[in-house]
Amino acid sequence: MAQTLSPTIFILEDDPDIAGLLKHHLQPAGYAVSWFPTSSGLLDEMHARRPALVILDIMVPGNSGLDVAKSIRNNSALAGIPIVFVTARTAESDRLRGFEIGADDYITKPFSPKEVVARVRAVLRRFDQPLKKEIVRAGDLVIDTAAMRLSVRNEPVVTTATEFRLIEFLASHPGRVFTRKSLLDAVWHDTAFVTPRIVDVYIRRLREKIERDPEKPRHIHTVRGAGYMFEVRK
Repeated sequence: MAQTLSPTIFILEDDPDIAGLLKHHLQPAGYAVSWFPTSSGLLDEMHARRPALVILDIMVPGNSGLDVAKSIRNNSALAGIPIVFVTARTAESDRLRGFEIGADDYITKPFSPKEVVARVRAVLRRFDQPLKKEIVRAGDLVIDTAAMRLSVRNEPVVTTATEFRLIEFLASHPGRVFTRKSLLDAVWHDTAFVTPRIVDVYIRRLREKIERDPEKPRHIHTVRGAGYMFEVRK
């Protein structure tokens, strides 16, 4: 019988005690773990051994975790890999900045290792949810759910898995208004660790990627006091 390989998680963390603590709890949960004390070589290793998820501390020697996250999200081959920040930066502005860069979760120190494992599972479970295999056409947008590809005006657009699932859900229900909570339930599924403000961050990121003028969106509209609605316009 073929042996099932454990999903691999990369950890960028300069504190060996914290890295060891995470490893100690993630491995019994069924994950293989690779630890990087600095960002040196991390991206090359991600290309060579694509991880299921990467955990990033923000304040590390060399390139910060934020710099690494930006590089991941700007690389078409790596952009779909989930990112979880585990950091001592606790301000709301730091949290929102992390999500604006493209984080899938943001955990502040000190933390419970069991909570980190639960949240890693929640992020990976979100991406395991199957999508219907179909082509969704919405004006100048084409969404290939089988390949998880988005194109705008015949140009490919790089998205994270969460961004793709959000635009796919909205475009599949044109004309319907969804509250932030309903979008969290539909796209994030496990909402114990995310807040409605995160939806606003992802909507803004999507508008920047698909709209000709993000300040005057033609597709993703804000319905004041209610939520968001997708409109098919040419």
